[in-house]
Amino acid sequence: MEYMKELKNTFSAKYPDYSVSGNLYQGYMDMSYFSFTPAWLTKKKLKIAVVFLHDKICFEIWLCGVNKNVQKKYWEFFKRNNSAGYKIPNDFKNSDSILESTLVENPDFDKREILTAIIERGVIDFSNNVISLMTKK
Repeated sequence: MEYMKELKNTFSAKYPDYSVSGNLYQGYMDMSYFSFTPAWLTKKKLKIAVVFLHDKICFEIWLCGVNKNVQKKYWEFFKRNNSAGYKIPNDFKNSDSILESTLVENPDFDKREILTAIIERGVIDFSNNVISLMTKK
């Protein structure tokens, strides 16, 4: 949890033009996440979640809607259009995400700078790819 807070604070300081959630969602020890969203996606009522899955011990990145109506709209969009190989949940009703991708499996918390750099690159690439997919339509 300490690392997740550190990661969120790093993103917040380094990317002032992005919307970063004020709180870290700590869940029921199944997952922890914070949102990190470029303005373009915020205007579409979408957000990007940087997620740590406790049981899998991995970091993922998810595209999410601010509510189920928004989530359904974009889930259907990506089902019809190119998802660039990102995982699309089978049923949006039982999922918190629209698109998913693994950032880091088995993270090495002893090498935090390297881990942060890998996550950061993955988050920025995912954000840019999602925007590109949505604007190419």
